[in-house]
Amino acid sequence: MNQRYYSLDVFRGATVALMILVNNPGSWAHIFSPLEHATWHGCTPTDLVFPFFLFAVGNAMAFVMPRFEQAGPAVFWKKVIKRTLLIFAIGIFLNWSPFVRWDGENIAWKIWQNVRIFGVLQRIALCYFFASVIVYYAKTRGAFVISAVLLLVYWFICLFMGNAADPYSLSGWFGTKIDISLLGLTHIYKGEGVPFDPEGLSSSMAAIVQVIFGFFVGQYIQQKGKSYEMLSNLFVAGLVLFFTGYCWDMVFPVNKKIWTSSYVLYTTGLAIMALGVMIYLIEFKENKGAWSKFFDVFGKNPLFIFVLSGFLPRVSAMLRWVDHITEDGKKVYTSFFPWFYEHITKNIAADLRVGSLVYALCMIAMYWLIVYVLDKKKIYVKV
Repeated sequence: MNQRYYSLDVFRGATVALMILVNNPGSWAHIFSPLEHATWHGCTPTDLVFPFFLFAVGNAMAFVMPRFEQAGPAVFWKKVIKRTLLIFAIGIFLNWSPFVRWDGENIAWKIWQNVRIFGVLQRIALCYFFASVIVYYAKTRGAFVISAVLLLVYWFICLFMGNAADPYSLSGWFGTKIDISLLGLTHIYKGEGVPFDPEGLSSSMAAIVQVIFGFFVGQYIQQKGKSYEMLSNLFVAGLVLFFTGYCWDMVFPVNKKIWTSSYVLYTTGLAIMALGVMIYLIEFKENKGAWSKFFDVFGKNPLFIFVLSGFLPRVSAMLRWVDHITEDGKKVYTSFFPWFYEHITKNIAADLRVGSLVYALCMIAMYWLIVYVLDKKKIYVKV
């Protein structure tokens, strides 16, 4: 039974909107704790955004995989490889953009040697590729077995190849050495204060399973149709995965930055239950309106608006002007986005986190207006 689920579009759009919210605070120094990533182990609402998006990628894959199976391997490989390379290339473009930077009063080129190779889009590309291949050739039952093996093998690798004193710590995790040896030190993310890439190759193994689980759910709701049996089974499956991940956390901590197997189960369980709530509200109770339309337009151009939200602030930063001059005569430059925060939203309240949040909400409103216009004009950027 191939029914259209509007709730899947809303779920994907809500995930994209939340991704923009957490990626665009007015100030990274002033953020409410739920909008920050966990320092290391643990899971905040912000840590749900990326796995929810990978889960949504799997949902969408469930609707196109039957067409791939009918078209044959040649079409499958052509489509999947093309999409993988495009998404990966866009990710590198985003990391490298706008290719120049301000170096004091001069503009300098951003050289390739210092560009981070991996990132969010690159992980999406790799997970989409391997999940597609696994599902296409192993089918549902085989993909389930492979998923279980990947999660367990990743656990054992982390445990036995990491530092015996603390294999799940930043310094003890096995994957950093591998990523550095394969990618090179200058191409690794250093946001943790040391070379460590949270979207590197080594932690991608378990993330692949996130997409496969999304595929399972998308396939199941198509096969069962819009029935209360389907809905109740979704909630049961979500609770089981959530509880299993929660228990596994006792020996293999829930951790986004090294994408642990327990994190996959924990977040997938929450994603299934969140999707179940949307299916109930939208498909069963027909509770649609402004709230669903707001998220729906994000879901129709998810990749485009994510890339734009990362690209636009970087490009606009090149168009700078003198904001003020310090007492010692030093020029302080600004550009549109920092100026908007400093002069419009920052001082809304004494608590600077409020102004930072208002700025992020303004960014959502701006990007929503863009995708709303695109939707009105029936323009959908597909990869």
